[in-house]
Parts: sequence; C-alpha cells; structure tokens
Amino acid sequence: MEQLGSAPRWRFLLSPRWLAWHAFAVVAFWGMCWLGDWQLHRALSGNSLSWAYTFEWPMFAVMGAFFWAKTIRDEFRLSRGEPTAEAAWPVGAEAAQDAYLARLVQEVGRHGRWHGLR
Repeated sequence: MEQLGSAPRWRFLLSPRWLAWHAFAVVAFWGMCWLGDWQLHRALSGNSLSWAYTFEWPMFAVMGAFFWAKTIRDEFRLSRGEPTAEAAWPVGAEAAQDAYLARLVQEVGRHGRWHGLR
C-alpha cells in the first residue's frame, strides 16, 4: 500500500526517457504492421516471396510488444526491490563459467597443433 504523499510506483513511466521509449515502441509497432500490410498487397499482386513477410512482420510487432511489456514489468520489479533474472544465477556461477572458458581456450589451443597451426 502506498503512503500518502509518496509518488506512485508507475511515475517513472512518465519520465522524458521513458516517454521517448514509449513513442519509439508505438512507432515501431505501427511500422511493422504497415510493412506486413504492404507485403500482403505485394503478395496479392503476384509476388510469392512476399507471403512469408506478410506473416513475419506482424509476428515481429507482437514480439516487440511482448518484450516491451516485459521490460516495463521488470522495471516495476526493480522498483519493488525484487530480484531480477540476472540475480537468480547461483553464487559462484561466474567463477565456474570463467574456469570452463579457460579450459576450453586451453583445449582449442592444443587443437591447433594437430593441424600444424602452432
């Protein structure tokens, strides 16, 4: 429950930076839908390759809207102090990954000798 006098959690969505991102998302969504419509008209006029793009552009628009909503949801989680997906990695996972990559580089280095590269 919000306290009296405190700003609502959604106020960050009205900052100039977020308003610019909202405008970009709306224009991108509209543009992808327009491109899908354009490809539909090309397909109907005989360009068979355009049929794939007719369905592809609206799928891009839907995926963009989905990720836009996910981004806003993640920002709300951050404002509440909930852990994000990055924080869900187990402690020490970076060290294990670094050790694995070092071992992989070492193995690849030895591999080059088989082909006369080293």
